[in-house]
Amino acid sequence: MAQSRPQVTWDHVHIRTTDEEGMAAWFADMLGGEIVRTPGRIEIHLGGAKIYLAPVTDGDGVNAAPVTPYRGLDHFGLAVKDIDDLAAQLKARGVVFTKDVHNIRPGVRICFIRGPEGISIELLERNAKYK
Repeated sequence: MAQSRPQVTWDHVHIRTTDEEGMAAWFADMLGGEIVRTPGRIEIHLGGAKIYLAPVTDGDGVNAAPVTPYRGLDHFGLAVKDIDDLAAQLKARGVVFTKDVHNIRPGVRICFIRGPEGISIELLERNAKYK
């Protein structure tokens, strides 16, 4: 008998941070996330997904963030509309770009930004107008 494939959907990304409020505000201000406070947790609802924030304090045994690039989870990607306009807005607001906007192949334009705690975020737009 053939084994069926697991059926999964994304539920959340979990980020440890030394500044939950600051990180939540960054995602809300820079990328339009909605901050949701639940008992014992701050969540960010962003593009149909959830980001859970967990506090980190000195001496709690949590390792420092690695310097990119490194093995393991490298970044997460967010689909956007009008990447060039969004990139200009983010640059004007002081967001650090680790890779400027460029076409990686016909129909796909990307850039990478650095979020709080060194998080790497890819912004991408899929559009046939990008040759």
